[in-house]
Amino acid sequence: MATAGAPRDDHPYPRTCGDLTDEHLSMPAEALAAIARHPLTVHPDTSALYHHLAREMADELRENNLRGEPTRWILPVGPKAQYPILARICNQERISWADAFAFHMDEFLDWQGRPVDPSHPFSFRGYCDRNLYRLLDPDLRPDPGNVVYPDVFDPDAYAERLRREGGADTCFAGFGYRGHLAFNEPPTTRWHHYGVEEFAASTTRIVPLLEDTIVAHSHRVTGGYTQAIPRMAVTVGMSEILSARRLHLITDGGAWKRYIVRVLLLTTEPDVTLPVTLAHRHPNVHVTVDADSIAPCALGLDS
Repeated sequence: MATAGAPRDDHPYPRTCGDLTDEHLSMPAEALAAIARHPLTVHPDTSALYHHLAREMADELRENNLRGEPTRWILPVGPKAQYPILARICNQERISWADAFAFHMDEFLDWQGRPVDPSHPFSFRGYCDRNLYRLLDPDLRPDPGNVVYPDVFDPDAYAERLRREGGADTCFAGFGYRGHLAFNEPPTTRWHHYGVEEFAASTTRIVPLLEDTIVAHSHRVTGGYTQAIPRMAVTVGMSEILSARRLHLITDGGAWKRYIVRVLLLTTEPDVTLPVTLAHRHPNVHVTVDADSIAPCALGLDS
């Protein structure tokens, strides 16, 4: 594991993705890590990343318990392999979730905008139930009322509950190859354009999924069978994500994510078409990647 600190003040950072050069894209990982705009941790592989993330979460939960303080997290499904490891650590070390609040980021909807059942193979709720909450010993589990998912029938309830509990301590967020956080995909179409301020203020809502998101999921999960991928989702907004006191951005995507990792670590200006860049405005960001995700981009057939 390698960790990098603050960026060098003397480096001429590109403002936007359009300013990235071939030199930026082909820069060796060590050089990129040395000048990253945000504090950065690089793990040798995804297994190390998942174990470290689970350990970090368990430690945060235990330390808050010892102080008699609640733990308030916004949580993704993607990455997701850390959750069984986290459950095992909590069981072994008797780390209770009694005072934990888990605000899950999103959930798939069917083509008519209804929530998929937890038994659905793409249900985030179902995944977390099977791979986290049911794996915890019964006496360590959170109150079911403190496990919160966006409600398609009452989308404002998510932000209201988050405010009532004092806001999120940490938002753990994976980011997609288009830079989306949760299902906050680029909102701009040929017919509609949104500014950075408007997008940053977005709240929990129903969204249709971009076609390339459906293709990406089918490529990674269903062997290219797009019909199996739900068409819509309900997602936490950018305002809730950015309201967290700490923003931990994570990717385990390997070659699929090399370009967006460089956009995040090098550019300086928020860009609606690459939502993860809105993190540039956040005062407490940490980025965690596996080594394959920060390797140089291949720029041709002979790369």
